[in-house]
Amino acid sequence: MTCAFCRILRGEASACIVLEDEISVAFLDHRPLFPGHCLLVPREHYETLMDLPPELVGPLFRNARLLARAMELGLGAEGSFVAINNRVSQSVPHLHIHVVPRRKGDGLRGFFWPRQRYASEAEMAEVARKLREAIARLS
Repeated sequence: MTCAFCRILRGEASACIVLEDEISVAFLDHRPLFPGHCLLVPREHYETLMDLPPELVGPLFRNARLLARAMELGLGAEGSFVAINNRVSQSVPHLHIHVVPRRKGDGLRGFFWPRQRYASEAEMAEVARKLREAIARLS
């Protein structure tokens, strides 16, 4: 496979690994938002969160939580930013969780999302209805 993260997992590419277990590996992002920015990836190749088997969701997010806590303890971070891109803006098509140390005034405000309001309460209700129907179909 040519997946950059699979190459790291197989030891064919270097990475500064900070956490690994039988489920996942976390390594420093080579272009961090801030020092300590990690990417947590499952050992098996899954492209998106929706592809991840349900039994791996808990263990993977336990490691994301552990990384976030380690950033506070080890780096003196005041908090963290945890994010996943699925397809859109996903630079490597291998599921990865960004865990980024945060500090007040670090300049990340508004970094990802230009926020907007719904045009009306009716539009908001319609979007909520569509999501509830989709959830019911998927459940």
